[in-house]
Amino acid sequence: MEFGIIGTAGIARKSVLPAIDASEHAVGAVASRDAERARAFADEFDIPRSYGAYQELLEDGGIDAVYIPLPNAAHAEWTIRAADAGLDVLCEKPLAIDADQARDVAAHCEDRGVTLMEAFMYRYHPRTERAIELAREEVADVRSVSAAFKFPLFDDPDNVRLDPDNVRLDPDLAGGSLMDVGCYAVSAARQFLGEPDRVYAHIHDSRGAGVDTELAGILEYDDGASARIASGFDTQKVQRYRVEAANGWLEVEDAFDASLDEPLELEYRIDGRHAVETFDPVDHYRLQVERFADCVESGARARTDADEAVANMRVIDALYESAERGELRALP
Repeated sequence: MEFGIIGTAGIARKSVLPAIDASEHAVGAVASRDAERARAFADEFDIPRSYGAYQELLEDGGIDAVYIPLPNAAHAEWTIRAADAGLDVLCEKPLAIDADQARDVAAHCEDRGVTLMEAFMYRYHPRTERAIELAREEVADVRSVSAAFKFPLFDDPDNVRLDPDNVRLDPDLAGGSLMDVGCYAVSAARQFLGEPDRVYAHIHDSRGAGVDTELAGILEYDDGASARIASGFDTQKVQRYRVEAANGWLEVEDAFDASLDEPLELEYRIDGRHAVETFDPVDHYRLQVERFADCVESGARARTDADEAVANMRVIDALYESAERGELRALP
């Protein structure tokens, strides 16, 4: 499969492009709104073709699929345009700015007959697969989940200066900590507890940017179970989840943006049996790319397909509504 990359974001440069190169697939073209930037990116990574407009890449007859790492507010538009060009789409999370838009994107891709995958790479890591397997097969009656993803948003390598112009802080680009990293915490909670019935959230905007730089939320279930989620740009990095059940617990550190070069652990105590399972280093971005290509070839639906994207956005929408109104919100 030959990919086109729409945008030159850091996630493409650091993680996804190397993952594609490490797979059996290739990057054939890259596009930016700035032709010189696209050309420099292409030269750096030995990409054959570069374009100074996204639409030009979609008209490249050598491209089979696109990867979209644009700012959040642009995901839906360019996913739809790619589908109109008959191209399969691997799109960074979140797929859209809200659940209604995600439904529209999903329906459009379905009508065009293209594969759509939301790029939640952590779902393709063997440790995540094992944690979900344990929860489904050995853990009895999950009662609570806590999940958090926070990191300090600075604009220099010494972590000294704040970054007021980062796209994550732009409300017009659907920024905010929940959209950027809290969506992982929501996703994790849903994997273990399913869809909540009600949510409550509190947010804080420490930068005066018009987006949440800190969010704390609660997901409630009619059977009494609950999940606590947290996201933020103002504290040191933390990314973890813990599942508590009637017969034990499981816990994962470095849960989402995990190291590709170091072994990872999954710790649990179930029915009195304590264990720490270790997983060899693996590139979950490469596993994601390979699963995407497999789905394109077979026609199978990915575990992070459009339906999953819509379900995650329903919870995110309700959390924002709760924070805005200062009250518990039922999911529609």
